[in-house]
Amino acid sequence: MNKHRIRNALACCLLSAACFSCTEGEVNNKYCNLRARLNVENVQQAPVLFTCCESMGEFCTITSDGQRYLFTDASNHTSTINATAIQAYGIPYLGLSGFIVGRLTIPEIGESDTRVVCFDRACSNCYHNYNITKPLVLQSSGYAKCNSCGRTYNLNDIGNISDGPQGRPLYRYRVSYFNYVLVINNGV
Repeated sequence: MNKHRIRNALACCLLSAACFSCTEGEVNNKYCNLRARLNVENVQQAPVLFTCCESMGEFCTITSDGQRYLFTDASNHTSTINATAIQAYGIPYLGLSGFIVGRLTIPEIGESDTRVVCFDRACSNCYHNYNITKPLVLQSSGYAKCNSCGRTYNLNDIGNISDGPQGRPLYRYRVSYFNYVLVINNGV
């Protein structure tokens, strides 16, 4: 009887540890577990987004004003797509504060080609430490800065901090780009 209780207690502890080991927003391997979903058919209709998906080292933010989706690069050039055109492919979820999307300048370790990546536009450290969403500001050459905590993130280095206090990298989402179709779907 005593062995049975100990085994049940141990099983409960392991189950609790598994349930609470990764909370919302925590990085799990490469990708965070926040909800994210966006499907843009025919990326060419938004020239800023098209440039960022086709050109290495170029990034843009993706936000919404409720009626349109806005794609803005580091030079503040903006392209728009009506919300109804995107919402036809399912209800979009723009993470915490929108997305930052672009093509890396060099391939990731273990890959031979550069790929399109997607990060949350919110500073991961401000969100983790204070539960607030502070949007990042795109800078030229593939960097994004948080004006609240002072960290600068290198988007070409998988969102790692390049300047400022140590901390966690940017939250990253699953993304695919093929035949001018961009799909961000974190599967949460």
